[in-house]
Amino acid sequence: MTHDQSTADVRTDADADADADSGTAGGTNQEFWDSRYGESDRIWSGDPNTVLVKEVTGLKPGRALDLGCGEGADSIWLAGQGWRVTAVDISAVALARAERHAATADAGVAGRIDWQRHDLAVSFPAGTFDLVSAQFLHSPGDMPRERILRNAAAVVAPGGVLLVVGHAGLPSWEPNPHPEVHLPTPAEVLESLELPDGEWEVLLSDEHERIQTRPDGQPGTRTDNALKLRRRAV
Repeated sequence: MTHDQSTADVRTDADADADADSGTAGGTNQEFWDSRYGESDRIWSGDPNTVLVKEVTGLKPGRALDLGCGEGADSIWLAGQGWRVTAVDISAVALARAERHAATADAGVAGRIDWQRHDLAVSFPAGTFDLVSAQFLHSPGDMPRERILRNAAAVVAPGGVLLVVGHAGLPSWEPNPHPEVHLPTPAEVLESLELPDGEWEVLLSDEHERIQTRPDGQPGTRTDNALKLRRRAV
């Protein structure tokens, strides 16, 4: 799981994404992410993802599921907006760090978040949710992303929202070292969800360019995509 935010005193998104795109080099996804998070006191900026904030602001708070929560910035922001959040990650190291971050947030935030460790290829949180968020749910190795996102859609409650944000390509300054890796378009993500006809409404389907810090500290660009769907109320 990656974020669209980075700061000068933590690893840049370029560093993190290069690791994630390069594969596990042996070991499981859990071992990879535990090792990654264990390398530093903080990998991500601590700020919530930009598209999440933009697309969720104005929604009525209810139950939210944050898939690949990492160090918890999105979950903490959601809880601060009044959502009751189930926050999921494969890494126990990340979850422990996220829980510590939540403990220092505004009063009431920590009590609205349930931190759960899941390898989403194997297990999935129980229940239904008014918001399911999958922000940059990319991982090296063998992760069945399409199946995981289908499971995510299945737990969206009637009237609820599914928000999927991902990378559309590598950073502008980096040649493609893995031409076999395909990053799907919003249309391909939508098709892969295999949603029943007439049950869902597409609220957003786009690609957008953003500024991302290069390894040398200078600004670069990266293209991401976003898909926002609402399950029609019964």
